[in-house]
Amino acid sequence: MRLRFLAVFNQALFILACFTLFLLAACERPMEELPLTPPFEHPMIREYIGYGVVTESFAHIFDEPGAGSVSLGHFRQGTVLRLLERRPILSRGILEFWVLAEGNNEGVGVLHGWLNETFMEVYNSESRARTASRAMSH
Repeated sequence: MRLRFLAVFNQALFILACFTLFLLAACERPMEELPLTPPFEHPMIREYIGYGVVTESFAHIFDEPGAGSVSLGHFRQGTVLRLLERRPILSRGILEFWVLAEGNNEGVGVLHGWLNETFMEVYNSESRARTASRAMSH
């Protein structure tokens, strides 16, 4: 009986020692810090908020955000746009986001106006937007 008690006691002592070593090993290891590198061009100092790629066959560009605005023209699918502003608009009880964009329209030149954000994918750099645009045309 005494041997059985010693075996259980030794087993409990071994488990406690292992648990203590585990805690000490976890607590003593310093956290590895990775350097934080700011973006090349900080978003607060640039004149635009990002880039968009038109995802629909055609997306109309308007003089003002929201329904009932005058259409200034359209962009074709895959067109890369520079996004200058983003504005929430409540339309028929639904919150929509519109972006002030500029882009090159074939045959017309540069158009500047408002598009509903649902007709595009938004990217933080022009190179990513151009890559997405090329992928859409294949």
